[in-house]
Amino acid sequence: MSGSDGFGASGGGGEPISEAEALRRLRLTDDPSAQYYAAWWLGRNRSRHPEAVPLLQEALRQRRPRDPGAGVEENAVARNAARALGKLGAPATAAIPDLLATLEDDDHGLREAAARALGELRAQAAVGPLCRRLASGPAVAGAMQPGTPRLQEPCEALLEALGEIGVAEADVLVVIRPFVEHERPLIRSAACRALLQLTAEPHWGQQLVALLQHQQLQVRRAALMDLGAAGWRPALEPIAATLAENSLKLIALRGLVENSGAPALTDATEAVLAAMDALL
Repeated sequence: MSGSDGFGASGGGGEPISEAEALRRLRLTDDPSAQYYAAWWLGRNRSRHPEAVPLLQEALRQRRPRDPGAGVEENAVARNAARALGKLGAPATAAIPDLLATLEDDDHGLREAAARALGELRAQAAVGPLCRRLASGPAVAGAMQPGTPRLQEPCEALLEALGEIGVAEADVLVVIRPFVEHERPLIRSAACRALLQLTAEPHWGQQLVALLQHQQLQVRRAALMDLGAAGWRPALEPIAATLAENSLKLIALRGLVENSGAPALTDATEAVLAAMDALL
């Protein structure tokens, strides 16, 4: 899942900003803190301004060393630009080549943000590059980096992107399946989610439901979101009964309605809506 940007609904000084102000701040290449918030704002508010995508593309191409005085992390502006592009939908398809290039960046966090954005944009051109990043399997791509809890690749984001893009070819499934056995439950959850989205085989949904009983809350939260993203309707009752925040269960249940591909008004949909009402 994408990380929090740390901002609320207003700019650094607490004042609400407009779309025009966000665009102005994104142009301030000497002020990464202003750009960081502006990129978040444009994505959060699903900007349709004709300058939004080109400016975010420019911000995505920015690479800068860590500057403690700037108040943001190394390449944080580029990461937020990638996240924003993923949220803008069809207008941002022009940025797919830039996101594909970013997927090859040395910065682990940038690769993660680019992968998530490519998944949100359903960029079929990304399937090959995503698979290549994962092809070495859990023992290499999924191995821990020395001295850090990070894996060699942002496997969770790469797997989720393949599921979102939806190309269910055999060579894609072969790349994903080994990660079902990864030592980290969050990676197993992401792999099962992708396989459920691509194959609709109940087995993968059942493995996600089993993770709803995991002793770690973080894992239960991830399984909730993954079941919702896959729209797997048989998970209705297990989701409602999960020991997790009602707000997250509501998001997961809403996903069952929005992502199942079923007609909007069916008995199953009414059951999901009733479960949502019971949590409110």
